[in-house]
Amino acid sequence: MYAVFLSGGKQYRVKKNQVIHIEKLNCLTGSTVEFENILMISNKNKIEIGNPFLNGVKVKAFVENHGRSKKIKVIKFNRRKHYKKQQGHRQHFTSVKIIDINHIEK
Repeated sequence: MYAVFLSGGKQYRVKKNQVIHIEKLNCLTGSTVEFENILMISNKNKIEIGNPFLNGVKVKAFVENHGRSKKIKVIKFNRRKHYKKQQGHRQHFTSVKIIDINHIEK
């Protein structure tokens, strides 16, 4: 069983007990969070797709920690113009472990 949910403008495909890095959430480490914007759920041969979201489906997750990903370099460069600009960026993330995918049968 897996689900696809929306968080931070991105879509994530998750299964139970999976650990993922998502866009930073404003919640404490050690707390639980529920995602309600479920786009799709699959249970063996049965697939349900929302329009745009499914009702009665929630994904529960445990917040493990917060962190920052590796640094990327942003370089702007114009040749023959004496212009070069370098900048670094580290994106904040929240590491969550999927506890359960609650699905209410109709």
